[in-house]
Amino acid sequence: MPDSISLDLKGKDQHTYDAIVIGSGISGGWAAKELCDHGLKTLILERGRNVLHKKDYPTALRDPWEFAHRLQLTKKIVDENPVVSKCYAFDESAQHFFVKDKEHPYVQEKPFDWIRGYQVGGKSLMWGRETQRWSDFEFDGPARDGFATDWPIRYKDLAPWYSHVEIFAGISGNRDGIENLPDGEFLPPWAFNCVEESMRDRFNNHYKNRRMIVGRCAHLTEPKEIHLKQGRGKCQARNLCHRGCPYGAYFSSNSSTLPWAMSTGNLTIRPHSVVHSIIYDEEKKKATGVRVIDAATKETTEYFAKIIFLNASCLNTNLILLNSTSRRFPKGLGNDYNVLGHYVAFQNYRGMITADIDGPSDKYYYGRRPLEMLIPSFRNLRKQETDFQRGYITFWAAGRNRAEAEGIGQQYKEAIIEAGNWTAYMSMQGEVIPKVENHVRLHPELKDPWGIPQLVTNVSYSDNDERMLKDFLQQGAEMLEVSGCQNIKASDLKWSPGLDIHEMGGCRMGKDPKSSMLNSNNQLHACPNVFVSDGACMTSTGNQNPSLTYMALTARAANIAVDRLKKGELQ
Repeated sequence: MPDSISLDLKGKDQHTYDAIVIGSGISGGWAAKELCDHGLKTLILERGRNVLHKKDYPTALRDPWEFAHRLQLTKKIVDENPVVSKCYAFDESAQHFFVKDKEHPYVQEKPFDWIRGYQVGGKSLMWGRETQRWSDFEFDGPARDGFATDWPIRYKDLAPWYSHVEIFAGISGNRDGIENLPDGEFLPPWAFNCVEESMRDRFNNHYKNRRMIVGRCAHLTEPKEIHLKQGRGKCQARNLCHRGCPYGAYFSSNSSTLPWAMSTGNLTIRPHSVVHSIIYDEEKKKATGVRVIDAATKETTEYFAKIIFLNASCLNTNLILLNSTSRRFPKGLGNDYNVLGHYVAFQNYRGMITADIDGPSDKYYYGRRPLEMLIPSFRNLRKQETDFQRGYITFWAAGRNRAEAEGIGQQYKEAIIEAGNWTAYMSMQGEVIPKVENHVRLHPELKDPWGIPQLVTNVSYSDNDERMLKDFLQQGAEMLEVSGCQNIKASDLKWSPGLDIHEMGGCRMGKDPKSSMLNSNNQLHACPNVFVSDGACMTSTGNQNPSLTYMALTARAANIAVDRLKKGELQ
């Protein structure tokens, strides 16, 4: 591919914007919203199809019996999609939002389940919606514990931007006053059910340094004026979110940031645009545009802008930068010290514990609550106290199963109407230490259908992850027993990396250009008019869900970009 493609002046003018955003998912949507709010003519490039809020959620209101296979996947679909079929949300009702394995190949040097959603809105349509702030325990962690590289920011730098995105997105939760899980701008929290209340009371009375609390999630429990202006409504507790929510009750790019940006008159969205690379101008010493291959016609077009936001999701962002070569950057844009693609990390989800618990036979609960409850991390907070580094957050919940019965017909139907026994479970979300060995790179020969090198993933667990898993399985079983459970069963799910769908790193932030790709403002050290603020930018993974941090980092970076542009620093 040549360094540039000649366009006549009129053609170039028609393809020139103030800003280009690559990707329309959670972080890309926020970049577009902030840039458009400040008056920048902004182009979003999305490799997948267009998806319009409400109109393109074809299964959102369908009942299970309206599906040919009652929500189950056929053997043919599973056989053809051995990776994505492992995902909890990939079922008959939502498979149209997921990338099919054979259509977008990659090379697994070690097992890595890369779950993707290529459409306008990206994975914001199917995400888990859990939202917790980071604290300085996370931002200080690498420097304190001697791994990865030091974050160039701290909690105080991001706190106002957490508030900014929480108010707009709508986050439900409770103000718990926990130092390592900062409180936010919350809508009313979801409630514990009666058995969870009993578990919480026993647990919190027993432990002095651990707390069972209400989960925090991006659902409108009580919409405010800002949410009504977005055209969004209250959560109906259906828990069918991965199909797309016609009420706009959970936050997605499609229901929130993209329509808002479009309403400014400053946004253009171009779907079916597979980004090949970012164009670097040797004379101007900056990026000038983006080279795009049309997904259908395979034609190549270039688009130009003063600033570029790369939000293609973690591994695709790494791929695009690695493929953005020039005489100045033969190993990828900004990659002067061979850091790009390295220190890819994820979160450890392998532990699961189930149990029975006594509960009232005459009580149930309303709806299908769309979140789990939390136990914030309690390991290695102020000092190293275990045989592994860092810690894990614990998700938990209790509920009633459907009654067990045998037979067919009316008698069977009447039997299963009755609620069954109460059960409980716990799962882990552990911080994985970034390692230089965990990396992605471009395959030297294999190409995808658009002629772009396939990505090679070489990512694996470490001994630290195994020790953390062992601790969770032991501690979780104890915590359930303390909470009143019986018949406790702990298991290692043996998930491959990637199935957590929280891949991070490869283009990490840092203070030193020799050990990091991005500065404290999410700008490439060596090419400051390119910003990266999706999962690729993360220096470490923390134990909290990362999406809220992506949103806050992106909103902050976009406002910094606008300020620098107005000052003439990014012309």
